[in-house]
Amino acid sequence: MSELVLGIDIGTSASKGVVATPDGTIVAVAERPHLLSLPRPGWAKHDAEAVWWGDFVALCQELVVRAHQTGGQIVALCVSGIGPTLLAADANGQPLRPAILYGIDSRSTREIAELTERYGADAILARGGTLLSSQAIGPKLAWIRRNEPEVWAKTRQLLMANSYIVERLTGEYILDHHSASQVDPLYEIQTNHWADDWATEVAPGLELPRLLWPGDIAGWVTAAAAAETGLTPGIPVAAGSIDAWVEALSVDVRDPGDVMLMYGTTLMVVEIVDRLQPYPGLWGTTNLFPGTHSLSTGLATSGALTTWLRELAGRPPFEQLVSEAAAVAPGADGLIVLPYFAGERADRPRGRARGMILGLTLSHGRGHVYRAFLEASGFGVRHIVETLREAGATQRRLVAVGGGTQGDLWPQIVSDILGRPQEIPRETIGASYGDALLAAMAAGLVGQSTRWNAPAAIVQPVPTRAPLYDMLYETYRSLYPATRQQMHLLADLQLGRTTP
Repeated sequence: MSELVLGIDIGTSASKGVVATPDGTIVAVAERPHLLSLPRPGWAKHDAEAVWWGDFVALCQELVVRAHQTGGQIVALCVSGIGPTLLAADANGQPLRPAILYGIDSRSTREIAELTERYGADAILARGGTLLSSQAIGPKLAWIRRNEPEVWAKTRQLLMANSYIVERLTGEYILDHHSASQVDPLYEIQTNHWADDWATEVAPGLELPRLLWPGDIAGWVTAAAAAETGLTPGIPVAAGSIDAWVEALSVDVRDPGDVMLMYGTTLMVVEIVDRLQPYPGLWGTTNLFPGTHSLSTGLATSGALTTWLRELAGRPPFEQLVSEAAAVAPGADGLIVLPYFAGERADRPRGRARGMILGLTLSHGRGHVYRAFLEASGFGVRHIVETLREAGATQRRLVAVGGGTQGDLWPQIVSDILGRPQEIPRETIGASYGDALLAAMAAGLVGQSTRWNAPAAIVQPVPTRAPLYDMLYETYRSLYPATRQQMHLLADLQLGRTTP
């Protein structure tokens, strides 16, 4: 039987799996949608057992069968997932509560402020590479300590989506260096070690996981895990990492100056840099391989906005909504949106920021709003790209990935707003394809320099649209400072912190 590798990614609203040959040829693909729990404003969570492990097992069972049908056998696997996430678990890796998700969960604003005051913003940035925000795991640990002491008393392990699956498969308690570099302020970015002194203070009693690089072998599939998943006992499992950075690898964003724009439920921008220079408003992290780093940040909502609108509209086909938006002229006939429907994590921590649709009239329809949502993400990306440039990043090439690239409209809008072309790679399956590549590397089937993907198309900006988008971008940038006080008042009302 031919040797095959398996990659699975646990996403915000769906999990995806891919089986590939060591040269990157795709043999089979599968997907499972799941629900994102949003129990109150600023909170976002997943049930790790039902969503993460449930999706993983179902995808494995399907893809193992399909691999056998092609005459192949899976000989290695790797898992990535949304992140950074916080799954508090006991000493045996059993979840004690639902996982608290990444930057879209902004419940720990108080703890962010307290830890920043305690250690100092400059010291946190220099030591960890990133200022504390809703993306950081340290404040979320502190939130559990304060608000769920009965959970904290039993908490012994810090797990993320990929490391939870690894432990279920192999019994090994690990975390990859990239994910660890987002457990701010518990990780030292320059030495690639845990910051033991701060970790002891922020999370007393927590056993920190063994650190590996994403392509390292974390362990081997146990007989019990094999019986549940259909995998072969004893095959190697790579450590894996957070989905956005694995997706960057999947489209060959790995050299200094390479930038990935990931269009999904949220929108991520990742640039590879040859030397890390921590910069306020950006996440400075280790990358997937030793000696590499990245600067990145993301919008807390992007595709989530269009999904929200579709639900309000009675769930018409996305193709219909895109068609309606495409029929609307650039600028959405004078509509502009602040996309802070789940707070914001780009630029500065904005857990109390809220969404805004400005300029509405009775002549506007849902196509206008849909287009304005896409344009809002474009303005957000432009802000991020400008911040990266201020930080000294070179931005040699932009590569667009994710579900949003499957249609022409969204990437075209972003290129028009940026005034920059974007490459569309041959394969845009997502992080699961990068997982498969990491699995092949871990098993020694390919070398670390192996590249699977290549550009298939280029989205060019339309120059005549630049003046309008330049004007609207300036308006976009002015809206949050102008309405911050009112937004925070409304956020406090939503969170029960203020009464009339």
